[in-house]
Amino acid sequence: MGHHHEPSILLPLLLMITLSLMRGKEVVASRHLLETAILPAIPELPKVELPSLPTVLPTLPKLELPPLPKADLPPLLNHLPTLRQPELQTLPKPELSGVPHVPALQKPELPPLPEVPKLPELPALPQLSEQPKPILSAIPTLPKKIPFPSLSPPVSTSSP
Repeated sequence: MGHHHEPSILLPLLLMITLSLMRGKEVVASRHLLETAILPAIPELPKVELPSLPTVLPTLPKLELPPLPKADLPPLLNHLPTLRQPELQTLPKPELSGVPHVPALQKPELPPLPEVPKLPELPALPQLSEQPKPILSAIPTLPKKIPFPSLSPPVSTSSP
């Protein structure tokens, strides 16, 4: 049987090689564009003089609007009409019968509990001699900002 997986492996490999060869070319191209020695000098254009504007603007006549006619509105009511009170029906109170009589229960007779035997007393613990407390080693503290190493080489911003 033939190797039918080879083209699928070669495509990512070729893409990685192409991208690694292209890395860093943008910086060189941008430096090339910024160099002023290659660019031609731009000639200075003469300053354009604008004609002077008149200092006094012509005055326009004041526009007079005719007065608006007064609208005839019907007179307002002096008082608001009152609404009649709704009549609510009263519901009859239900008569509850008394609480039924519950007969008292007799107290049950329980058998007496068996006596628990006394446990023998334990002997006293032996006294340990006074020994100095062990000194624990100090735990080093981590810095608040941990620098991460870069995988690409540093790019110099100064021109060579």
